Amino acid sequence: MTSRERVLAAINHLEPDRVPIDCGAMRSTGIQAIAYNRLKKHLGIDQGHTRTFDMIQQLAEPEDFYLDRFGIDAINAGRDFAPIHWKDWELPDGSPCQIPSSIRLQRQGDQWVALNSSGEVVARMLAGTTYFSQACHPLKDDDWMSRLGRLPEEMDRVCWASLAEPLYAGGLGDMNLRRIATHLRHLRAASDRAIMIAFGANLFEWGSFLRRMDNFLLDLAGDRPAAETLLDKLVEVHLAGLDRLLPVVRDYVDLIQLGDDLGMESGPFFSPKLFREVFKPRYRLITDHIRKLAPNIRIFLHSCGSIYALLPDLIEAGFQVINPVQIAARDMDPTRLKKEFGRDITFWGGGCDTQKILPRGTPQQVRDHVRKNIEIFAPGGGFVFCQVHNILSEVPPENILAMYEAAMS
Repeated sequence: MTSRERVLAAINHLEPDRVPIDCGAMRSTGIQAIAYNRLKKHLGIDQGHTRTFDMIQQLAEPEDFYLDRFGIDAINAGRDFAPIHWKDWELPDGSPCQIPSSIRLQRQGDQWVALNSSGEVVARMLAGTTYFSQACHPLKDDDWMSRLGRLPEEMDRVCWASLAEPLYAGGLGDMNLRRIATHLRHLRAASDRAIMIAFGANLFEWGSFLRRMDNFLLDLAGDRPAAETLLDKLVEVHLAGLDRLLPVVRDYVDLIQLGDDLGMESGPFFSPKLFREVFKPRYRLITDHIRKLAPNIRIFLHSCGSIYALLPDLIEAGFQVINPVQIAARDMDPTRLKKEFGRDITFWGGGCDTQKILPRGTPQQVRDHVRKNIEIFAPGGGFVFCQVHNILSEVPPENILAMYEAAMS
């Protein structure tokens, strides 16, 4: 099987020739640049470039050696996007990397700040951390509803938009769409790996990004009409974006990645009842629109946390793939998930716990843990191996190698 065939077979709930593997096909399945540099040094690789395509989380774009050595079967649609130029930067541990030249960073005392095109501080990296945190919540004030008429402009003030991954740095204007189409046509011809394009279409997260999470949760609990007004405006923006993007990319990509972190470690942020009333019908509008414009593309949802209670509704809302499968969270036991939902959704993740096992376990503990999870998730297809969320900076190279050794065996 080719990598693409392997991934698509798994999504179709067929057992491929081996378990498909991902690292870096989207912004929550990757590896932080510090860990990447340390792994390269451990392997004696001193060539190439560590390119940080996601500045907020400081994720490295895996080079060809990484994809080939670890049997990676899926790639990000923005990989090697030609219009992006790179500049040198130093990671928090002092090791080198390259970042997109369009990103504006400034040193302020013992922290870094990221600026948008207007010079507004949209994110901060505090001393001792290895990621940027959102600093601007455009609609957090009491008069926020008066500014919904210019929602796309307010969204551009959020770091997740203003520090977008390279493919979207030029937005969805005609010129950048032509660039995206040319890039994806070449990428499709040059690689037999499955290609995933990010889109987001977040609802709960965008509400939280714009209003700030505490305010938006209060809106959902105490002023639902206002919350739903914002969500409806977001759906309009997302559908308009899909109208522009999908006709350009649908012949070249295999999956589209949507995202919304719906869970905490202890359970969902809100009751299943509220989810069914507020979010589910709006997700269905989005997934139906994707199927109408690009019926060949599989729909992937990233949602961290304990989302067991929401999975039946997420499946009914039209999602075919779920990630990161946070197996250490409450109610997210792999055996239970596979038994109850394994015929209806593909688990893209859950292969290795990234909170305790991968950073703190021994290599043998990592191998045993990975093999056990594969034995649970892989039968009957419906599984793509990936660690739970990104490989963080403190993960020892030996544990990364142990994880992939077990996944490929």
